[in-house]
Amino acid sequence: MKPGTLLIHNGHESDPATGALGTPVFQSSTFDQGDLSQAREFDYARSGNPTRKVLEETIATLEGGVRGYAFGSGIAAIASVLGIFSAGDHIIAAEDIYGGSYRLLNTFYKRWGLEHTAVDTADPENIRRALRPNTKAVFLETPSNPLLKITDLRSCIAAAKEAGLLTIVDNTFMTPLFQRPIELGADIVVHSATKFLGGHSDVISGLAVSASEELGRRIYTVQNGFGAVPGPWDVWLVIRGIKTLKARLEAQEKTAGFLSRKLRGNPQVAAVYYPGLEGHPGKAVHDSQASGAGAVFSFKTKTEEQALRFLGKVKYAAAAVSLGGVETIASYPVRMSHASIPPAERERLGITGSLIRISAGLEDPEDLIEDFEEALA
Repeated sequence: MKPGTLLIHNGHESDPATGALGTPVFQSSTFDQGDLSQAREFDYARSGNPTRKVLEETIATLEGGVRGYAFGSGIAAIASVLGIFSAGDHIIAAEDIYGGSYRLLNTFYKRWGLEHTAVDTADPENIRRALRPNTKAVFLETPSNPLLKITDLRSCIAAAKEAGLLTIVDNTFMTPLFQRPIELGADIVVHSATKFLGGHSDVISGLAVSASEELGRRIYTVQNGFGAVPGPWDVWLVIRGIKTLKARLEAQEKTAGFLSRKLRGNPQVAAVYYPGLEGHPGKAVHDSQASGAGAVFSFKTKTEEQALRFLGKVKYAAAAVSLGGVETIASYPVRMSHASIPPAERERLGITGSLIRISAGLEDPEDLIEDFEEALA
């Protein structure tokens, strides 16, 4: 089955009890246990919910994993996965991960004694150089946020396996439609389902998938004990969003390619970052591990003032946090997604005041580029 078909035909085409094509919303916090001599699957909704089960089984199937878990947000999914480690453990993380992940590692988990080293994962040797006796895992994100840097998943996963480490991959930008890290050897995949999987800027949700039952049990222990779970209505919105992912993401990818090529030739633009562009660093690697370039790109204007003026003038893109909705979103990473990273570190990574991140929506691309060019002028 092709990935696009799997989005619809993944074992949850209809409700087995009624035949309904829409997944029922079980808006219940608790479940009648009946005869207590026989254990029932559901008892309390923090521990499990029939609607949530559909989403969790769906994402596990789509990613080619064994077990899936839903959370109240993408960062809750990442925090819960990191919760399987202990104080004194060490994690190697990509240096240009999502700003929320950076904040989580450098504040919350740092206080609890979880150590980490940030490295440029574009070179797998940096992983080997960062190894310590207490290293337990490698945390990767590709393409990275917001500069779309490419990490060779196969090489980095191989380096991790040589050292007996787990590999965690944030697959939010690509989704399982375009990239499946578990098939490349990853142990855990995480998503902000708020983004492309939900797809309509109307829900906050996160997902995690394990490649083994043993890892799945460890994640479930945190999910159930920590309790950062979504409500059934939010879960239902993500289930619905997944069904239209192919139509949305393929159209948005075309628009992202069109816009990035046009902006590359704009005299007000200093640089464009998009894996679909010829000459993008790591493009060949990306093409070998993903089936699409995605719908997110970023560009730098020649000055910070131009970037701020663009965000104030653009009409057909919301100047907002987040990405992956049906509307085009223009984000300003230094004040939004990566504001928690110290300025000197942002500067070193290339996340400057002239950088704008674009999540292409479903508007007509000709209208978008006319609007962008006017705002830049």
